[in-house]
Amino acid sequence: MEEKINRLLQMRQQALQGGGADKVKKHHKKGRNTARERLAMLLDEGSFEEFDMFKTHRCHHFDMDQSEFPGDGVVTGYGTIDGRLVYVFSQDFTVLGGSLSETFAEKICKVMDMAVQNGAPVIGLNDSGGARIQEGIESLAGYSEIFLRNVRSSGVVPQLSGIFGPCAGGAVYSPALTDFTVMVRNNSYMFLTGPRVVKAVTHEEVDEETLGGAAVHTGKSGVAHLAADSEEEAIASLREIFSYIPQNNMEAPPRLESDDPPEREIEYLNTLLPKSPNQPYDIKEVILNTVDKGRFSEIQPEFAPNLVVGFARYGGMSVGVVANQPQVLAGVLDNDASVKGARFVRFCDAFNIPLVTLVDVPGFLPGTVQEYGGIIRNGAKLLYAYAEATVPKVTVTVRKAYGGAYCVMSSKHLKGDINYAWPSAEIAVMGAKGASEILFAKELKQNPGEAQRILAEKEQEYAETFANPYVAARRGYVDDVILPSRTRFRIIKALTMLENKQDSLPVKKHGNIPL
Repeated sequence: MEEKINRLLQMRQQALQGGGADKVKKHHKKGRNTARERLAMLLDEGSFEEFDMFKTHRCHHFDMDQSEFPGDGVVTGYGTIDGRLVYVFSQDFTVLGGSLSETFAEKICKVMDMAVQNGAPVIGLNDSGGARIQEGIESLAGYSEIFLRNVRSSGVVPQLSGIFGPCAGGAVYSPALTDFTVMVRNNSYMFLTGPRVVKAVTHEEVDEETLGGAAVHTGKSGVAHLAADSEEEAIASLREIFSYIPQNNMEAPPRLESDDPPEREIEYLNTLLPKSPNQPYDIKEVILNTVDKGRFSEIQPEFAPNLVVGFARYGGMSVGVVANQPQVLAGVLDNDASVKGARFVRFCDAFNIPLVTLVDVPGFLPGTVQEYGGIIRNGAKLLYAYAEATVPKVTVTVRKAYGGAYCVMSSKHLKGDINYAWPSAEIAVMGAKGASEILFAKELKQNPGEAQRILAEKEQEYAETFANPYVAARRGYVDDVILPSRTRFRIIKALTMLENKQDSLPVKKHGNIPL
């Protein structure tokens, strides 16, 4: 028996070495941690339980039978984060470049299946050169099996991805199908076709970082949600997101005890807005001053910054925050902001996370670039997401809410549960100046010498009549006009009242969102 135990210990030791000491040393020289080191940072100490440590590939082509490694390039299993169950896989670049084989895929599929069966999130740490070309169709079939599970798990259990090295070709689609993706600056990249293929096909000279680095995907494509300066920071971001989300779609998000008083008043907010409605201010000031302890975890801060989204807590309750940002493009909705907001709203709705929406939106961004880019279709995505959402929805109109953008931003008409407005709110079809120019165009044309004076008078008259929250309040489209300083208290009271909200959609297979 002792001999057998020794053999087991030797095999375990071999598996723990990944691709071997030399490969690990080379990996460390690039500033990268190994697959197991990343899991040790991600999970609670001593909580990791591994599956399939001794599983190896079945390929015998191209002398692959001479290159067998226990575990076959991916570490899989389960553990806990802050005591909560999570299933994990971590790709090991030191083993055949982290390339995906049939058995590699089987290991990942196994933990994904278990996650759904046991109602727990999945976190995947990606560091792979792509499909193992020696296996041909088997590796492609493996990717497809993973993709299928990504789709079937979507909206059932949360799925998070970390990119810690290369993620190329078909490998990119699995992270793209997950809920949130974190990349490491200057050390990770994602693209369908690499620089050499790009050069061969388009004659374009481009390096890996410029083609698919963290800056590209967090600022331009929107594929990734957060970029970190180090692997440690990236893993901390994954743990932070995890802290706000539930185990599965049947559970409520985690609620924490908060010593931040719900009734805390913020007098600063009474004087936050500039005197001119056309002057910008930072909507994050409203968020940071009203959430628990000023802690706000922003998602996609570099992509479409005219819309702010992220997680926070009010009275210990986890919420998703969506807010127009007047500091960027005056807070208008454009193509990217609409898609960003729609996806975040749908995630929160899928996982029972209440939505708090702060509105200051002058409309949708005009112009041929936006129209050709599909602003009608993309704006409809955000509208669809809010209308579809059955979680508690609390909306506060801070300043402008004009036209179609008013409707889209969680208005009462899209089944907003509680809709508040500050006294500064301007809820109307359009701004006073534009409306007056249209309504009194004939009078202005007939009196060119007096046009400026007449327009100023009519603009003031329109503003006093329509550009305020009281017209909407009289119709019940605004539940109350509140003091800015009482915003935190009113939001928490509303969320507490809505805790046991029951709502459902008509029976259907699924809707047809305008993709």
